[in-house]
Amino acid sequence: MPNDCITYQNSGYFSRLIVDYLDQKAELKSLYNRFPTLENFKLQIEEKSKNFPFENREILAKALLNQYQKFEISEATSTNIELLKKSNTYTITTGHQLNLFTGPLYFLYKIISVINLTKELKNNYPENNFVPIYWMATEDHDFDEINYFNFKGNKIQWKKESNGPVGRLNNSGLEEVFEKFSNELGLGNNANCVRELFKKTYLEHDNLADATRYLANELFKNEGLVILDGDDSELKKLFIPFAKNELIHQTSFKKVNETLPLLKEYNVQVNPREINLFYIQDNLRERIVFENGNFKINNTLLSFSESEILTELEKNPENFSPNVILRPLYQEIILPNLCYIGGGGELAYWLELKSNFEANTITFPILLLRNSVLVATKKQVEKMERLNLNWADVFQNQQVLINEKTKAISEFTIDFSEQKEFLKNQFKALHEIANKTDKSFLGAVNAQEVKQLKGLDTLEKKLLKAEKRIHKERLDRIIQLQNELFPNQTLQERKSNFADFYDEANNFEAFFSLLNPHLQPLKQNFSIVII
Repeated sequence: MPNDCITYQNSGYFSRLIVDYLDQKAELKSLYNRFPTLENFKLQIEEKSKNFPFENREILAKALLNQYQKFEISEATSTNIELLKKSNTYTITTGHQLNLFTGPLYFLYKIISVINLTKELKNNYPENNFVPIYWMATEDHDFDEINYFNFKGNKIQWKKESNGPVGRLNNSGLEEVFEKFSNELGLGNNANCVRELFKKTYLEHDNLADATRYLANELFKNEGLVILDGDDSELKKLFIPFAKNELIHQTSFKKVNETLPLLKEYNVQVNPREINLFYIQDNLRERIVFENGNFKINNTLLSFSESEILTELEKNPENFSPNVILRPLYQEIILPNLCYIGGGGELAYWLELKSNFEANTITFPILLLRNSVLVATKKQVEKMERLNLNWADVFQNQQVLINEKTKAISEFTIDFSEQKEFLKNQFKALHEIANKTDKSFLGAVNAQEVKQLKGLDTLEKKLLKAEKRIHKERLDRIIQLQNELFPNQTLQERKSNFADFYDEANNFEAFFSLLNPHLQPLKQNFSIVII
């Protein structure tokens, strides 16, 4: 079976909002700046070039070099950081949490999507430079979302107490995680390579931000990936005027709430707070709330008057952290960015934010759905062929798939539509008689028709159930295969870690070389990659 693909819209795994966005429905067009087409990037470049301060470039490059001080920086990455100082250089950005050992596969897909888009843009707009950015979500405090990854069906978890920004979290306790993972890996050169990567990442770095930078750098340094930590005092100085506006005027709360009625037909991803900033210290990240004329830090005794909190902002901007509503604005203030690549959930909340960008006179980036991939082994493809399955089949809801395959392999036609239609025609004559007599007879006819049609439904279901018993062995093989490709009946990329495929791919370079041709960000296809 050749490599194949399926559209995001037909995959069944994306929300109606994202499907409507991909279909460029008219009712959503006011919520984004430009749709991601090659031609629209030319217009985005022109707009961003006019309102991104040149002096911000020097600050950005200096901050990045400082962040990379303790790391071996590749020539490609070093070149890209230098290019950021030039007025014809732009970024393509994705962001992700600091998941243990990258977490699920889509961490890789996001970054490869960013890298591949920068290459495509360079080919089409050679007079400009394009730099791939991975924005580390170091200021998040949802440790339980990132403290594990799945390997061969087992949960490898880092158990530790954490309430503050995860990037500042020290790596104590990861020795036990390493031992467990090492035992699960087993023997062999491939296993040793994975083992060594984990060891160098987490046992030779002091905190989670440094460990994640090392890991992403090891995987993508030859591609010139630039890894950015927004938890940086110099970068946050650029954000001070906007944070001040947030504290005093609550602009984002007003603007996002104006947008939400436009999304009333969809499930809103996030709701704004009156102040969309956190106050952070090493083991603290709590909301700033305005109560009784003072700015209070939620769940603490800390409190500031207006003049005190503005002084604190000026002196210690690193203590102020944007939440999910304001982080995108912060990103676009400090980066000469053209496009944000994210998953469906991310794009859903970005679609709430354009009016706030306009109020702050910051260009709203192009929003691009990241590439999605289903990785299948050659053995799994052979099983599919023997079971007479195609890719559209395995993407289906499991119950629907089993019902369809039962009907397909049965020697009977498990569809009583013909019999139901015949029955309805028989009752037409009775209806004509009933209409000429009293209503009690008409009611009896109607009741009898409903009863007999329901009886045919019941017989159809019983026949389907009987055929499932007869073909149980074959159907079980179908279920087993689909469960391998879609763990827990959800997308593989949300459950599996790249280490699951290390043996089949032999090494990182081979795995990435298989992925790269299929991750074409401007094509709206869910790719299937066979290894």
